Amino acid sequence: MFSSRVPTDLGPNAVAAAVERMRLSGRGFDDLTVSNPTLAAIDYPPDLLAPLGASTALVYDPQPFGAAAARAAVAADYHRRGVHVPASHVALTASSSESYAFLFKLLCDPGDSVLVPTPSYPLFEHLTRLEQVHALPYATQYHGTWGLDLDDLKQAIGKRTRAILVVSPNNPTGGWLKRDELTALLGFCAEHRLALIGDEVFCDYPIDPAPGAARSVLEREETVLTIGIGGASKSLGLPQVKLGWIALKGSGALVQSALMRLELIADTYLSVNTPVQQALPRLFEEAQVVRRQIRSRVLHNYHVLQQLVSHVPSCQLLRAEGGWSAVLRIPHTMPEDQRVIRLLEEDRVLVHPGYFFDFPRDGYLIVSLLPRPDAFRSALERVLDTFSHA
Repeated sequence: MFSSRVPTDLGPNAVAAAVERMRLSGRGFDDLTVSNPTLAAIDYPPDLLAPLGASTALVYDPQPFGAAAARAAVAADYHRRGVHVPASHVALTASSSESYAFLFKLLCDPGDSVLVPTPSYPLFEHLTRLEQVHALPYATQYHGTWGLDLDDLKQAIGKRTRAILVVSPNNPTGGWLKRDELTALLGFCAEHRLALIGDEVFCDYPIDPAPGAARSVLEREETVLTIGIGGASKSLGLPQVKLGWIALKGSGALVQSALMRLELIADTYLSVNTPVQQALPRLFEEAQVVRRQIRSRVLHNYHVLQQLVSHVPSCQLLRAEGGWSAVLRIPHTMPEDQRVIRLLEEDRVLVHPGYFFDFPRDGYLIVSLLPRPDAFRSALERVLDTFSHA
């Protein structure tokens, strides 16, 4: 009686089951998978969310794309990054996930496809399936930095492909889109009449960008329909306010056609609450202190990780150009889920296995760079000690 859009196997995987056993037994562990900044000992100003209580939020005046002042605040934040996007080309959503849902509705019929990078965040499989869209993978490869496999991407384009999705910086690899790659992507999109979607939620957290890193998929004036995705969860460190945004560029007629259709979709849901729209201009100003703390934390932990890994020849830290995560290449002496469960149960450290993110082979661990520095160092020392004699 249930839709095939939802998988039939909803049971926990082996790692999740092991985590639940640890919690039920009362055994504590250091969580190096934490991606929620509100649980990472970041010092949030106690009155940061006071703007949500503004009296202006008592008036409900629904606008499909969101309040004009909030859209202008998003456009101003793009300007801060050196990217020009008119406020009239910005649409607010309740989250980045909803942004994807709106865009797949805008661009795809059931059975169409979008190209998504691997390795990358596994949410795309669910988001596309819920919209009856196919997620077709294309490879990214590591050669000192992460880069798109443009040949693989080009071969993946089919008759029913409607968009190419890039994540810059990538989650979890930290790979940052380069300007020459952007040129190639725009060429593919122009040739095959595709939209280019850039997920840029981690763009405010550079770690070690390589030369030629693109500021945004929206940094150029092109005829191709180019779409940027952002959100308060990462940019402001405020996942609890539930706000995302979509920004569009391209030829005038194409953008206007897209906006008309997107307006109908957004008007059908009207999902963004009024208080966060009213508060957004002030939140962009006042949450900068949170953003600075997160960036400082990420950089500190990344440098600690570099130092610790340098003393373990059997392990390699892959260069992260941005984001909140780091990738460790480890000796492949057992399946990744067994390795992660052993680290959890014996060393009391939780990390992600690489296969969670569709790495092409075993031998990778993913760690968050958000935890408290003391806990991060202690946990990583225990993890790396496992491989120090390999």
